[in-house]
Amino acid sequence: MNAIASLYQRGTDILSGTFFESVALLFTRVALAGIFWRSYQTKVEDGTWLTISDVQYFIFENEFAGLPLSPDIAVPLATYAEFAFPILLVAGLASRVSAAALMGMALVIQLFVFPTMDHFLGWAITVIAMAAFIISRGPGVFSLDALLSRFTNVNPAPMGELKAA
Repeated sequence: MNAIASLYQRGTDILSGTFFESVALLFTRVALAGIFWRSYQTKVEDGTWLTISDVQYFIFENEFAGLPLSPDIAVPLATYAEFAFPILLVAGLASRVSAAALMGMALVIQLFVFPTMDHFLGWAITVIAMAAFIISRGPGVFSLDALLSRFTNVNPAPMGELKAA
């Protein structure tokens, strides 16, 4: 029995190490970015990067009427956020800020656009959990954040550790 427990312990030690955690964080960053990138693509004209489709203003005004912002502000804000933050997340640059911004968007969508428990238990909780994982653990070693921390004096707390205040 000790051999099985020892084998199990070695396996969990390997899988909970920095490499595998960083792989999981990379996949989580890409998955979270993909959700918002696909949404961004529905908001712009085909073949363009930042030309917002006129239909988006109609949708935000009529179907997303619960938003506390005017469609003239909400549509560009959502579109440009769904463009920029996924790119930053995949690159692993300003990852915690990007994840927090996308979590904020998910909360706004949950509270003002689709305030149902079904939506929360489906889409919203998934997005919030992925963002919380990135915010709490950082982007991992496969990120520009990790690379930049090697060349600057700003060194974020290692994954799983908190800095003393």
